[in-house]
Amino acid sequence: MRKVMLAGLAALALSAAPAFAQEWPQRAVTVVVPFIAGSTPDVLARVVADRLQAKLGQPFVIENRAGASGNTGTAAVAKAAPDGHMLGVSIVGPLVINALLFPKMPYDTAKEIAPVTILASQPSVLVANPSLAASNVAELVSLLKKDADKITYGSIGRGSLSHLSMEALAAKAGVKLVHLPFPGSPATVTALLRGDVQLAVLPAASVVAQGREGKLKMLGVTSPKRSPLLSDLPTLGEAGIADVEADAWVGLIAPAGTPQAVLDKIHKETVAVLAEPEVAAKLKPLFMVPIGNSPDAFRAVMKEEHDRWAPVIAAGGIKVE
Repeated sequence: MRKVMLAGLAALALSAAPAFAQEWPQRAVTVVVPFIAGSTPDVLARVVADRLQAKLGQPFVIENRAGASGNTGTAAVAKAAPDGHMLGVSIVGPLVINALLFPKMPYDTAKEIAPVTILASQPSVLVANPSLAASNVAELVSLLKKDADKITYGSIGRGSLSHLSMEALAAKAGVKLVHLPFPGSPATVTALLRGDVQLAVLPAASVVAQGREGKLKMLGVTSPKRSPLLSDLPTLGEAGIADVEADAWVGLIAPAGTPQAVLDKIHKETVAVLAEPEVAAKLKPLFMVPIGNSPDAFRAVMKEEHDRWAPVIAAGGIKVE
């Protein structure tokens, strides 16, 4: 009798999973953004959430939980009930790099987070103060080899993708550069414009306007291939600087343990939204291109990021207390 009952319960659970997925979402869905309102992940999350809400008939509420370089909000998703009603967006820092920088993390990405899809990606741009005597990457590398001690670069924080990209570029050129971290892209751009620093790698949205006005020099993009939205800018790889890749992607995540049928439904609906022309149009001013890849492809990207940045962090002795 006990075996019969267990078999019946198992059959019931299996039949309920697809039904539960069909019903998702059953109530309001909270989407946690681990950065402040107005940040690129926040803007992207709001665009996607608005479309999901319109399609699925339940509220999708954005909740900003900034702090600890994105760890605070990402941890909230990792620890949430795995039922599909708390999701999050996150980036390479909280999902990959921070575990290499912080002595202790409040979550284990591999065990507590289910990657759903990369929502969109934005190229980072290598930019210089106009006074710098280099008009392209090859000239920059030559200049670095001659006058590295006279050149300082800025970043949006110690251990950020902005910081690590410049560390990797300097290593490829065989030089050491002075690093000045700033609290975000606006402060770094201001320092560049004033000449307090001469170089930086920054998200495209923060520098393209100044670059097109001639206030900054845009030397190249740190993407594996040219951005369709900045097709005139070469990649660093084209200029002979291999393996310095720093796309600023934003991914959708869920708590590990969320039923697979629910994850499949979340993925299906999100990818459909990303394919809408109006979503691409809203992301274009941010120089972001919709992605909508599979969970396995998302995991592969995170592993590539780990393998790319772990040696850079180790070689530079970079840590965040």
